[in-house]
Amino acid sequence: MPLIRIGFRGLFSAARRELGATCALLIVTLGGWGFLSIADEVAEGETRALDLAVLRALRVDGLPHELVGPKWLHIAATDITALGSVAVLSLLILLAFALLASLRRWAEGLLLVAGAGGGLLISQALKRVFERERPDLAYRAVEAVNASFPSGHAMLSAVVFLTLGVLAARFADKRRVKALALAAAVLISLLVGLSRVYLGVHWASDVLAGWCVGAAWAMACWLAAVFVQRRFNRPSAVRSSASDAT
Repeated sequence: MPLIRIGFRGLFSAARRELGATCALLIVTLGGWGFLSIADEVAEGETRALDLAVLRALRVDGLPHELVGPKWLHIAATDITALGSVAVLSLLILLAFALLASLRRWAEGLLLVAGAGGGLLISQALKRVFERERPDLAYRAVEAVNASFPSGHAMLSAVVFLTLGVLAARFADKRRVKALALAAAVLISLLVGLSRVYLGVHWASDVLAGWCVGAAWAMACWLAAVFVQRRFNRPSAVRSSASDAT
C-alpha cells in the first residue's frame, strides 16, 4: 500500500507539471496568434476607427487634452505607467537577480535576465518594423518616444511581472500563495497597459499586441528553462531514485 500511494503521488505530481507546461504552451500559441492577427489588422489600417473611438472616449467631449475622471486618477495612472518603464523594470530585475543569486538560484536568475533582455530586443525590433505613429500630441498626457506598435510598456511589464509571478509561485508551497503571485503579476501587467491608453501615448491595439507578445515570450522562456533543467538534471534524478530503491 505505501508503494501504491507513492506511485499515485508521483503520477499526480507529474500530471500537474505537464499541465503547467501545457498551459504555458497554450499561452505561447494564443499569444503569437493574437499578435499576428492584430499586426495584420494594424498594417491594413483596420483598427484605426476603433483605436480612435477608445481614445476619444477617455477624453472630455471636444477637449482631447482633458482626461475623463478625477484628478487622483490622472496621478495614479502616471504612477502606474512608470511600473512598465525600462528604468523601473531594470531596477526590479537587478534586485530580483541579486536575491536569486544570494539563494544560489542561478538558473532562475538567468531566466529573468534573459527573458527581460530578449523582450526588450524584440520590442525594439518590432517597433522598427512597423514604425507606427503614436496618437496626436493633443491626446498625450505624458511624454513618449519611439514608435507606437507594439506598446513596449505593456510588453515588457508582461514579460517581467509574469516571469516574477511564475518564479514566486514556484517557490511557494501553498496553492493560494501561488494563485496570488500569478494574479498579482497579471493585474500589474493589465494596469500598466491600460494606463498607456488612458494617458494617450498608445492606441488600444498597441497595448493588446504588447500583452500578446509579452505573455508569449515570457512563457516561451519558461518552457525553455524547464526543458533545459529537466535535460541536465535527469542523470542526478535517476541516481537519486536508484539510491532510494536500494
